[in-house]
Amino acid sequence: MISSQLLNTVKLGIKSLMLHKLRSGLTMLGIIFGVCSVIAMLAIGEGASYEAQERIKRLGSNNIIINSFKPPEEKEETSGSRSFEIEYGLTYEDASRLQTTVPGVDYVLPMRILRENIRFGRNQEPGQVIGTLSSYPTVQGVDVVAGRFLSRMDEKHHRNICVITVGLAERLFPYQDPLDSTIRINSVYYQVVGLIRETSTMEQRPQKGQTEGEALDNNVYIPLSTARTRFGETIIRRNAGSQSAEKVELHRIIVKMLDTESVIQAEPQIQQLLKRFHKQNDHELIVPLQLLREAEATKRMFNIVLGSIAAISLLVGGIGIMNIMLATVTERTREIGVRRALGAKKKDIITQFLIETIVLSVGGGLIGVVIGILTPLAVSYFTNMMTVITPWSVLLAFGISGLTGVVFGLYPASQAAELDPIEALRHE
Repeated sequence: MISSQLLNTVKLGIKSLMLHKLRSGLTMLGIIFGVCSVIAMLAIGEGASYEAQERIKRLGSNNIIINSFKPPEEKEETSGSRSFEIEYGLTYEDASRLQTTVPGVDYVLPMRILRENIRFGRNQEPGQVIGTLSSYPTVQGVDVVAGRFLSRMDEKHHRNICVITVGLAERLFPYQDPLDSTIRINSVYYQVVGLIRETSTMEQRPQKGQTEGEALDNNVYIPLSTARTRFGETIIRRNAGSQSAEKVELHRIIVKMLDTESVIQAEPQIQQLLKRFHKQNDHELIVPLQLLREAEATKRMFNIVLGSIAAISLLVGGIGIMNIMLATVTERTREIGVRRALGAKKKDIITQFLIETIVLSVGGGLIGVVIGILTPLAVSYFTNMMTVITPWSVLLAFGISGLTGVVFGLYPASQAAELDPIEALRHE
């Protein structure tokens, strides 16, 4: 009996809304855009956050990265000279001290990073020559696609062998297998023994502002001892009649710790150790674990901000529904009086108006969910921006739309129920 009565009330509510299709449609727009904006904005924010966190994770949550950089004060002091030499950055002794002094260290990976032109036949690509050790894949988590990586014997015997990235191989060797071929860097030939898929090429840059005009994965890996022998430790730069020489032993040291707890404890120890042996500020520490935690905190704050902005749209939509329903109560006063005179109770009137508001909000919510899912997909398709649609954001947006219908429909429904039947019948 109750279910059939409720069904009749629902039919009556839908019939009343269908009598004013345009007005009902415009009333639903606020809810539609509110739900759509909640889902779309959270999906875009989630995608941006996911990409940022993935880049940080590729650096290794157990790693501490130490980069060399040129102190600005050195540049200012020597800028008036026509010829000068400065020495700065990390050293091989730093790498040795880190391995033996800091507790909890698993690997210490020293690296030299040099910008050179890489040639094969007539093909030439600007890229980076990275001198490193055989432990690089273990520390950085790269994938060896073909062949092998550098070995300890390569390091011991200063061999002219190299491992190149897949991207560089595709550009230098478009029509042949690069394995066992030779590439030329300056006047020296190196045999290609392996291919790797680089996952953190953006972070391999030794200094900022040097990535323009070249691919991010044009990397060649050679034994560190070979890099030291072939390229030396002094880089000579000539510019507008002046000459400068910079001596840098290592451009980067990656310290891989045993676990994340060791990372937290080791960071201040490494800072103090390097500060003791470096008179000038010529290095910086990057702790991916801290960056990851900061990114997660930023993500939560970003989602709250985006969700709050989108929730305002739902609030405005709810106010629109309440405004329209209050106008509907005034418009249908005589109809309410007739129903009350025929025996309808207050709860029947409240139920009828609540159902109308819920139909508006839930209907608008369903349409908003569809548009909200399609919008991030369109953004990803046309802009190549990553978006992540989470089930909880869809459920949250749709749930709020339904709740909005109940909350903003209660006042108009109660106003309709409180009308005096006699006064309502007299209403013109």
